[in-house]
Amino acid sequence: MRPGAATVGAVHATALLLGLAGLAGTLWQGVAEPGNALAFGALVALGELARWGAHPGEREPAPLAAAGALAYALLGNAAGTATTHGVLQVLAVTVAGGLAGIVPHIARGRGPDRDHLARRILTVAFAALCFQPLYNSGTVAGHLAPGPPYALLLLLVLVLTGLCDAVLAALLLRARTAHPYGPLLRDELRALLGIGSAVCATGVVMALGVAAAGLWALPVLAVPLLLTQVSFRRYTAVRTVNRQTIASLARATEIAGCTPPGHARRVAALSTAVGRELGLGGADLTVLEYAALMHDIGQLSLVDPVAGGATALLPAEEQRRIALLGGEVVRMTGVPAAVALVVERQADPYREQPVPARIVRAVNAYDDLAGEGAATALEALERLRLGTARDYHPEVVACLARVLARGGRPGMTSVPTG
Repeated sequence: MRPGAATVGAVHATALLLGLAGLAGTLWQGVAEPGNALAFGALVALGELARWGAHPGEREPAPLAAAGALAYALLGNAAGTATTHGVLQVLAVTVAGGLAGIVPHIARGRGPDRDHLARRILTVAFAALCFQPLYNSGTVAGHLAPGPPYALLLLLVLVLTGLCDAVLAALLLRARTAHPYGPLLRDELRALLGIGSAVCATGVVMALGVAAAGLWALPVLAVPLLLTQVSFRRYTAVRTVNRQTIASLARATEIAGCTPPGHARRVAALSTAVGRELGLGGADLTVLEYAALMHDIGQLSLVDPVAGGATALLPAEEQRRIALLGGEVVRMTGVPAAVALVVERQADPYREQPVPARIVRAVNAYDDLAGEGAATALEALERLRLGTARDYHPEVVACLARVLARGGRPGMTSVPTG
């Protein structure tokens, strides 16, 4: 078994054991404050039902469910009455509500991602362990007066919970993709400023609202997050359409017979993997992907097409001319200027290039030179290594070799990095 598979299995097994422990413990001890448990369980189920329209890979497809579970983990009293539920009941309500909400999705063959479910259980368990024992023992009431100090405590717990979730998310991605952990963690921490901060803030406000006004506060406080979720889905849909448009434009060179089928897609996938290996993340990876998809679009302006579409075999002056033509075409499509800059500078000497352009140039050359066999792939890598004096950045070539050694090129046998 690969180390990554073992890590994913361990995280899933831990979440499963905690969920079962919560359900078993609650059944054994009985449900404390059934009304509160039912209300928050229903909120979690509603949040899971509201994941309709979630896009693959979405960081938090059910923000309302996450906020409701966190609010219950941080609930100390309801309408002025102290609560007595503990960590096990928090887990039981989270699991039961989540299962109730995902049944319709499973029936339609669109069950939720198991990594998201495991992270939900583990992060809620972390928040409950940080708060419930302190509250139920009287420590919070004895040292913190109601008001700002109590709210700050809840915010502190949620900040720690958000960090815990980011660490877990990056760990699972590292296990599944073998990308460097540091950039993945930075991406997850950046995401906390987006939908993550909305989830955490709503969780705190729900816990404080129920403490002051009772369960009637839940539906009122759930509406803003639902509206945020709808807006986020629309934004994600627009980004998806933009990416599909760019991918369609990239295929124009294949349809015109200028490049081999699948070339742009392979270069984009491999460039993204190399970019992650080099520590790129967030918007930089998006620019890199778009530029890699459109890197050959300048060939559409040529009177005589390049044989086989292999620009890496052309003289440096001709490569530069095609790159400049490509940059002009990209600018006319309305794509961000950063993408056009990468496309038009991909043929420059690497010491003058931005990092994304270095990556696109090396990966494009590799795909132009490599065939389907491991021997040809090794020869292509060797040619790139020989070109590190001017054309290809040595670190980019080394990262490319490491990605390929992990099987980073679809349909190609893994090659050694030596």
